Amino acid sequence: MKFRPCIDIHNGKVKQIIGGSLIDTGNQAQENFVSTYDGSFYANLYKEHGLKGGHIILLNPVDSEYYEADVEQARLALQAYPGGLQIGGGMNVDNAQRFLEMGASHVIVTSYVFRNGQINFKNLEKLVQTVGKERLVLDLSCRKKGNEYYVVTDRWQKYTDVALNYETLDHLAAYCDEFLIHAVDVEGKSSGIEQELVTMIGKWNKIPVTYAGGVRSERDLALLKELGHGQLDVTIGSALDLFGGNMKFEKVLSYCDSLV
Repeated sequence: MKFRPCIDIHNGKVKQIIGGSLIDTGNQAQENFVSTYDGSFYANLYKEHGLKGGHIILLNPVDSEYYEADVEQARLALQAYPGGLQIGGGMNVDNAQRFLEMGASHVIVTSYVFRNGQINFKNLEKLVQTVGKERLVLDLSCRKKGNEYYVVTDRWQKYTDVALNYETLDHLAAYCDEFLIHAVDVEGKSSGIEQELVTMIGKWNKIPVTYAGGVRSERDLALLKELGHGQLDVTIGSALDLFGGNMKFEKVLSYCDSLV
């Protein structure tokens, strides 16, 4: 189980927010932490520790007045650690190459592929042709509805008709290098992992999957490894001391290394 670091950017600042609280109108979000450091600080830290495959997420939409400020923070991070970080948030066939040229190893895509509640395979195929399967991560962040988890889009506010199950994972794995899966209902709350989701995706082992959401202690990391059969990588945001939480960054790295 590898630790995958993160740099979430909103209104031109590195932040941690409660995942389901984003509102495009007024660029609002419920904040857990606002950093005084820029993107390059975190990227350099991750580089020093040899952490690869972490993700930068631009939380403002492309038409926001803050979008270019978000991009500037991303540029600083990617310039500091070229090839070490992935990037997501508003990625599409028109701008993906821009971010790869900035230094991102992969682009992370959700809403461009999941359109009008369904998988838009035409858009997905365009992306694969443009950036290559090996540089594409699909964000399958989800919320539970009834007895199943469904992929959500548009700042995690809209349910799609796409259930997150083994058939979906098998089908989409042919188009990408990795999956990133936020358990949205616990994201940013440091309330414990979404055990049912972890158990389900942990039994599927065909391409790398990074889980995010609710990790608050070493016990959660051990539970994630147990329920995920050691197959899932993990990212931690609000609970990490880098972002105002109680979990010590270097201790988390050591603990994850011990669980490999």
